[in-house]
Amino acid sequence: MALFHDDDKPSSPNNAGSSKDGLVTMAFPAFSRKDVGLTKDAVTAVVEIKATSSAAMREGLDLVAVLDVSGSMSGDKIESVKKALQFVIMKLTPMDRLSIVTFDSSARRLNPLRSMTQAAQTDLKAIVNGLAAGGGTDIKAGLDLGLAVLGGRVHTESRTPNIFLMSDGQTSGDPRQVNPGDVAVYTFGFGAGTDHKLLSDLAKKSTGGTYSAVPDGTNLSAPFSQLLGGLLTVVAQDVQLTLEPNNADGDLDKMTVAPGTDYTTTTDAKSGLITIKFGTLFSGEARKVAVNFTLRDSDETEEYDATLAEARHSYAGQKTRQPSENILIVRTPNPSPADPSSAGASQRSVQAEELRRLHANTIGTASLLADAEKLAEAREKIMDAQNAVEDIMLDDGERMINALRSELLQLLTFMESQALYNERGHPYALATIASHGRQRTAGRGDEGEVISLYVTPRMIAYLEQAKRFEENPEEPVPTADDDVEEEIKNDPFGTIAAPLALYLDAAIQALQSIKKVLADASQRKR
Repeated sequence: MALFHDDDKPSSPNNAGSSKDGLVTMAFPAFSRKDVGLTKDAVTAVVEIKATSSAAMREGLDLVAVLDVSGSMSGDKIESVKKALQFVIMKLTPMDRLSIVTFDSSARRLNPLRSMTQAAQTDLKAIVNGLAAGGGTDIKAGLDLGLAVLGGRVHTESRTPNIFLMSDGQTSGDPRQVNPGDVAVYTFGFGAGTDHKLLSDLAKKSTGGTYSAVPDGTNLSAPFSQLLGGLLTVVAQDVQLTLEPNNADGDLDKMTVAPGTDYTTTTDAKSGLITIKFGTLFSGEARKVAVNFTLRDSDETEEYDATLAEARHSYAGQKTRQPSENILIVRTPNPSPADPSSAGASQRSVQAEELRRLHANTIGTASLLADAEKLAEAREKIMDAQNAVEDIMLDDGERMINALRSELLQLLTFMESQALYNERGHPYALATIASHGRQRTAGRGDEGEVISLYVTPRMIAYLEQAKRFEENPEEPVPTADDDVEEEIKNDPFGTIAAPLALYLDAAIQALQSIKKVLADASQRKR
């Protein structure tokens, strides 16, 4: 693989040298039950980490756009690509860098990673305007070259490496053999003739990447702009969550991460320590992990607090070690009845997360049935999922229910015939599964029509800006720096949210430590 070593030195961010502590925080674990018995039992906990909503502190973006310019891309498709890239170029600032790689039957790097000064923007706009379609399709060649551009960087500190890869057809070779390493690969399936499953697999193989569907007749600007709205607000990278089982007290028999999310997860065979790698977190993004616990018979006869595990998160650049959170459940001789109708807010939030994961799994199952041309069975699965959605009660309004309901209804519409499913339903299902698996938005061709659970305010703003740019390319587009200034003006306290959250976390941690000391002292007196 060629290594270029010719990337521009980017401008330093305004917050260079600032503390990165407190940019990601962890909530108290929520349990599926209020308490559990003293005999063998099981319970599920949901651990949630969340990035600060302030985009004033962000990592620099290194983006390589890997573009299919094969013969089938001629006409409206290549024009859509040009418009989408023009929007991307105008949003970037000198602290961001962009390289363009094209591929047909071979791959070419059109420019090195350029710091997006005004001069660079002018140069890259000219390169984009000169794009022309012709030749075959070799996705592997394009992906290899895009990774080589990022692998050959000289300047890497506080920068996130990303690839936008789009194609509209089948490919020679097998790009699944390519190892993306730590690079997030976001793929875009452009039209009915695309190998959507291949592009979905490529995104899934990377850390944090997602697959987006771009149906015929829709514009690439919509999914490009939404993801750009996230990538220009990356507040933390190399985000990890560790779950350390408490094997010392005798309560815990087994701890496992529940299926339904799609992250790199490893378990130490000796200690049982689980490490989950999320990659980057955009401003305001959250990650929820459901953990299943199997409990042993207890030797106690009275109610007590049982610590099952310790959760801790980390990310690149933090100076202070993040406080851990004990995953603690009450064990009692008279456990509360497991009645969903009497569940508290914490229990309902876990039920909602279980429903979301079941929802995504059902879509996956229905999609496999439809792929096998068992459309009637696939529709039945979707209708069963619709009934399940209607049975859930939430405390935070109807947003989640409306999102899940809309996804199922849209997919059911695409299953009216096998031909319609093959053209629209198959890529829609893949993008929906990718979105839920990574808890991150993915384009499906329905932007603005179906609510997404994972959009952030910046993504919504960029989608609207991209629509206006599509209608009037001469209209000035605000830069990412302009967007930050507008956000600070609208929320002047947002810039202090991260350090304030850190101080609150430290205070809560101190109170928990005092509570544990008092509890231990009380136990010794008995």
